[in-house]
Amino acid sequence: MSNPPCDFYCDQVLSSQIPVPVCFENDAVFAFHHTNPIWEQHVVLLPRKHVDSFLDLGEKDNELLLELMRVARNIAADLMSRYGGCRVYTNLGDYQSSKHLHWHIGAGKQLRSY
Repeated sequence: MSNPPCDFYCDQVLSSQIPVPVCFENDAVFAFHHTNPIWEQHVVLLPRKHVDSFLDLGEKDNELLLELMRVARNIAADLMSRYGGCRVYTNLGDYQSSKHLHWHIGAGKQLRSY
């Protein structure tokens, strides 16, 4: 029997095994400032409930998706007002390093390549 894939966000972040600078949190979602940012401002937004990826959201997750989008919109609006632009994206498949749905919201000067 093989071990399930590592889920950094459930195993480390949401369980408080590693401290992260919190940007926003409620019962459904958690957002934190990336500890190794790609941009000057880099926020990671994820559901507290484990969902493998964007493609794994179903109709039962409609409220969760709406909450994720509401919070992403608020963070993006703040970054837009301060930097004049921002990025909001999620990765899928081979591009997804942690198999827990999450969005990157970034603005400002690029600090490193991804």
